[in-house]
Amino acid sequence: MHRNKNFERDEFSRNRVAPPRLNVLLAGVVLVIFASNCRDTSKTENLKSNPSNPMTNSTQTSSAANDPLAIHRRAITVDMHADTTQRLVDENVDLEQRLADGHFDAVRAKEGGLDAQFFSIWVEPELFGGGGAGATKRADVQIQAVRNLATSHPETWELATTAADIRRIAAAGKIAALMGMEGGYAIDEKIENVGRYYQMGVRYLSPAWSVSTSWAGSSGDEIGKTRGLNDFGKQVIREMNRLGMIVDVSHLSDKAFWDIVNTSTKPVIATHSGCRAITNVPRNLTDDMIVALAKTGGVVNVIFYPEHIEPGYAEKKKKVDAEIASLVQRASDAERGDAAHKKLARDRVRREEYLKRLPPVSVARIADHIDHIVNLVGIDHVGIGSDFDGIQAVPADLKSVAELPNLTRELLRRGYSESDIDKILGGNMLRVMEANEH
Repeated sequence: MHRNKNFERDEFSRNRVAPPRLNVLLAGVVLVIFASNCRDTSKTENLKSNPSNPMTNSTQTSSAANDPLAIHRRAITVDMHADTTQRLVDENVDLEQRLADGHFDAVRAKEGGLDAQFFSIWVEPELFGGGGAGATKRADVQIQAVRNLATSHPETWELATTAADIRRIAAAGKIAALMGMEGGYAIDEKIENVGRYYQMGVRYLSPAWSVSTSWAGSSGDEIGKTRGLNDFGKQVIREMNRLGMIVDVSHLSDKAFWDIVNTSTKPVIATHSGCRAITNVPRNLTDDMIVALAKTGGVVNVIFYPEHIEPGYAEKKKKVDAEIASLVQRASDAERGDAAHKKLARDRVRREEYLKRLPPVSVARIADHIDHIVNLVGIDHVGIGSDFDGIQAVPADLKSVAELPNLTRELLRRGYSESDIDKILGGNMLRVMEANEH
């Protein structure tokens, strides 16, 4: 049965408050400009380790308080979903270098003020199986690749599993590496494997990706339209609650979503989804879903993928896909590597052609989805989940992790306070992590 969806939405706080006019007036009479580069790492570390530490004078404090980049860097920014893990495994990329392609590396992450990245442990069932040894091996290899970041480059990365870890690592000026499992294929329908992956460091799991499992329906296939959670699926949710692994509803069918929120006793999240009221695609959440998820104490992390945030984009993309089908197939045939590398070749063509043939989308559209969630359930139930390196198109002014401050600028322009932005960028997810840990 569905959870009651007709309760008063006003029970959620609506504490999105524009900065007081007095602060704006004070900012207007500032005489001394804050004389340091906002991208200086040592300053960022000091701000995050001790945000109450006074500046050298009140003029500097006023300037820093009103500068969008400084506000962005004072926040602890947590991106709930990136598919860069597959690049580590299949392309052997070095994230310590500024990469010429893709959306993510450590250099650009530092430029963008990112403090914590949840790396997706994703097993594509068509390539590695919907269960069995192949799926488990693929997940295990990705987990080891994320762990290797911290062991190979401890000056940049540190493995994290708790909210306290993220805060400590951010204060030290490093990037926290975390893991979430996208699709439950690797647990191979064995409940003990949920605990195994928890012990390996996985801290969220979505029961299905775009292909339904036998125990959970997906939003991406026909069978998922009528499939929710079976008894084993509900057992998985209860085991996740017991362990402290967060339940992720992104990619789930509507029926599976309702089964999850009616089964879980801990806050539920969507790691990378949008609002169906704005962009009507099955991957997004309806208003009733957003309200129900918020009632669990959870967070909707807004995806950056244009197809899921821009109205009408999916239809345009479908038309382009038909136009470029022969180009995509030719690239796949020309690639002499394995199935994973053939997929990389196809995706490269799609990225190039989408950029040329599809209309640009702005970061403002991400903010529209954030606005919608805030207006619906309050500031405490929204976050960000980019899906970087898992998507073939990105907003024109948020092309990589380096441009994350553009989202903060847009939110400030719309009247969000620094406290609001702290919650959106990471504070809300830190709260949910803590709630699942206990």
